Amino acid sequence: MDNYYYAALPGIDQEEMVWLEELTKKFDDDTRKKFLFLYQSRRKDPQTILITCLLGLVGPNGIHRFLLDQILIGILYVVTLGFCFIGTIIDAINYRRLTWEYNKQVSLEVAAMLSRTWTVR
Repeated sequence: MDNYYYAALPGIDQEEMVWLEELTKKFDDDTRKKFLFLYQSRRKDPQTILITCLLGLVGPNGIHRFLLDQILIGILYVVTLGFCFIGTIIDAINYRRLTWEYNKQVSLEVAAMLSRTWTVR
C-alpha cells in the first residue's frame, strides 16, 4: 500500500503521516487497509475541532471537548462559559495539539485491536 492513502486524510500534517507509517510498517497491505478504514472513521479533523471551539465564543461552549471524548471538561466548559471564555480562546490557539493527542490515542487503540486479531489468526 502506498503512503498516499494517509495523505488523503483531511487535515493531516507531516508529523501524523510519519506516525501512522511507523505505526503500521509491520502490517501487511490488507491489515493496513483495515487500519486506515477504522482510523479514518474515528479520527477527528483539526478544522472541525477549531470550528466547534470558535462556536463556543458566540454559542454553546465545550462542544469541541465533547467531540474529543473529554466529557467532564466539556460539562465544565458548558457550566462556566468556557472558563469565562479564557479556556475557549486557549483551546482555539491549541486546537491542533488537542486534535493530535486524540488522534494519536485513537491510532494506538486501532493498531492494538488489529494486532490482536492479526496474531490470533
